[in-house]
Parts: sequence; structure tokens; C-alpha cells
Amino acid sequence: MKYAETIAPHTQELVRCPWCGEDPVYVAYHDQEWGQPLTDNQRLFEALILDGAQAGLSWITILKRRPAYRAAFDNMNPEKIAHYGEKDITRLMENPRIIRNKRKILSAIENARCFLAMMEGPLSFSQWLWNWVEGEPLIHHFRTPGEVPASTDLSCTISKELKKRGFSFVGPTIIYAYMQAVGMVNDHLLSCFKHPLHGKARAASKRKAPRI
Repeated sequence: MKYAETIAPHTQELVRCPWCGEDPVYVAYHDQEWGQPLTDNQRLFEALILDGAQAGLSWITILKRRPAYRAAFDNMNPEKIAHYGEKDITRLMENPRIIRNKRKILSAIENARCFLAMMEGPLSFSQWLWNWVEGEPLIHHFRTPGEVPASTDLSCTISKELKKRGFSFVGPTIIYAYMQAVGMVNDHLLSCFKHPLHGKARAASKRKAPRI
């Protein structure tokens, strides 16, 4: 597939995965974050907490509240969140800028403790997570949104392993969305300019033609 195929005819606009629509916040997230490999432990923790907060809601609902979540949860610092007590729970439940669901708030606190416990093991959370895909993103080649799964055997396995370690709000569907978000899988559609194939096409187009 040629990179030119990702440009809408006549408009010369970049073609994106349809889920991001035209909302500038969503478009920026699609272009700059979704599907990009993420290995920083604290950012992986933040993504896990936010994906858990998404349960039953749309991702854009959480994404637009991400700055508020960072402010409310000490910039998503797991060491601080792990020590939250009743006063913090009350404070969070009274914060209208985040999703005031007590189960999700309690889950974030317990997940912080579970995350720190994993960080004390032989592998960091990032190393443990990326080992499931042998350190490299799984590149898919879906043509339509309907082909993209809601969960996979791998997301089910990771979900079970996290639950064994005490994590909550980490069901197979949430974990697959998480894997997409942190770049463990790349589910940009083939038509999307962010699909890795188009990066290769751009690189090839920049190479100088050989002299004859």
C-alpha cells in the first residue's frame, strides 16, 4: 500500500481511524499517543488507572478529565496514592472534575499498592508487561473498525495475571484497550496515516534515487 492512499482525494487531508472523529482533543490523542509504545513505569500506571476509570464510559469522557485526574491524584504518583486514607477518599468523592465512583477510587488506591508490590519484584512493571509481547508491538492490519477486537486471548491472560496480583478494573476488554493505548498492539487501520506501513513508505520516499 502506498502512503498516498492515506490522503483523502482532492482534500489532501490525513486519513485517521474514524473513532477519533474531529474533536481536537481526541485527534491529538490519536496522532500523538494512541498506539505509541510506552515503557515509562509511572505513565503505564497512569494509563492503567485511567483505563479502569473508563469502565462503562467512553474514553473521551476520561481523556478530557485527564488533567483533573492528575491534579486530584498527586500527578498519578503511585507511592502517594498507595497511602491514601479516608480523608483522601472523601476529597476525591467531592471532586466534580473526576468520575465520582467510589469503587473506581478505591480500585485506584489498591492498584497503586499492587503496582508498587510488582515494582519490588525481579522485573519492573514495564518489563513484566512488555514481556507478554516479547518487547515489540504487535502490528495488526485491520481494514475496518469492525475487524478490531474488543478483547483477545492475550488480553484475557494478562487480565487474569493482574487479578491474581490483586488488581481490579482490569477485565479483558479494559486490558485490550490498555494494550492499544500503550502501544503493545498497534490497531491503527491500514488506511490511517499512523499505521506503521506508512512510516516505512515515507522513509522510502525520502531516499535518494540511485545514480545511473
